[in-house]
Amino acid sequence: MSNARALWTELAGVQVEFASPAGVAVAPDSLLCPPGWAGIVRIGDTAVVTAPDARGAEAMREAARELSCRELVDPARLRDALSGTAPVLDVLGPAALLYPERGGDGSTPVPDQRVADDDRAPAALLAAVGTADADESGLEEITSPAFLLREGGEVVAAAGYMAWPRSVAHMSVLVAPHRRRRGLARIVASAAVSHALDAGLLPQWRARPYASRRVAASLGFRELGAQLSVRI
Repeated sequence: MSNARALWTELAGVQVEFASPAGVAVAPDSLLCPPGWAGIVRIGDTAVVTAPDARGAEAMREAARELSCRELVDPARLRDALSGTAPVLDVLGPAALLYPERGGDGSTPVPDQRVADDDRAPAALLAAVGTADADESGLEEITSPAFLLREGGEVVAAAGYMAWPRSVAHMSVLVAPHRRRRGLARIVASAAVSHALDAGLLPQWRARPYASRRVAASLGFRELGAQLSVRI
C-alpha cells in the first residue's frame, strides 16, 4: 500500500498525506481529478482529497469529518454530506484501484503463446470500439509495447500500460465488442502484467465495470482502494 499511497500523493501536486479522517488540500493542478473538480482517492482505510479552491477544500473537510474514508468514495453518501455546503453537480466514478496480491502464491502471469507485441496501439481496434470505450481503456496512451491477440488476421484484444510516477505501470485493456466475455481480456492483460513485473514496476489496475475487476482478480490483483471525482 505504501507505493500506491506515494503515487497518489505525488499526483495530488501539493503537500497532503493519506489519513483518517482524510487529508484535504487545495490543489488546483491536482491530477486526482479533472481541472476544477475535487478528487478523492482511498487506499485501505485512509484517503486524500484535493479541491480546486479554499471554499471547496473547507466543504470537503466538513464531509471528511462526517464520513469514513470508505464513505467518502460513495457518491450517494458524499452528495448527502455536501448538500448543505457545496452541492455536487457532477460525478466521475467511483473506480476501483487494484494492485497485485501480496503474500499470495507469488506466481507471475504466463503470457499466452498466441499473444504478439507491437510498438503501437492497434488503430483498427480503437476505431471499432468507439470513442467512449477507447478513452476508457487508455490504450492510446500506453508507453509499453501493445500486446495483441489476433483471430483471422483481425486484432480482437489488446493490452499494455502507461509508465506512471513511482515505478507504477497503469494497465490498459481493450477487447473488440463482438469478442467480449470469452476470456480474451485476461489473455492479453497477462502479457502486459508480466512485462511490467519483469521491468520491476508495480502494476495498477483502475476499473469501474465488474467484468474488468474480475479479470484483474483472476491475475492476482486485490482491490485496495477507490477513486472518485466530483464537481461541486
